[in-house]
Amino acid sequence: MYGYRCEYCDGTVQERIVEREAFKHRDGFVILEDVPVGVCDKCGYRYYHSTLLHRVEKIAAKKESPARIEQVPVASFA
Repeated sequence: MYGYRCEYCDGTVQERIVEREAFKHRDGFVILEDVPVGVCDKCGYRYYHSTLLHRVEKIAAKKESPARIEQVPVASFA
C-alpha cells in the first residue's frame, strides 16, 4: 500500500503504526489508536488510506460506536 514517493519531497512513504492519531471532522474530533499511517521518511508528512478516513467518518457521524469517550481539557490562551 505504501512505498511510493512523497509528493512534497524526495522521500519514501513508509507504513508506521502510530499510537494515537487525532482527526478533525465537521462533527468533532476522533482519536484512533494503533493506526497504520504512511509517513514520509524524509519530511514526516503523513498519508492516510481511504479506509481509515471512512472509519473516522463513521465514528464522527455516530454510525459506529467508539471503544470509549475521553474528556479533553480546553482553556483560553489569553
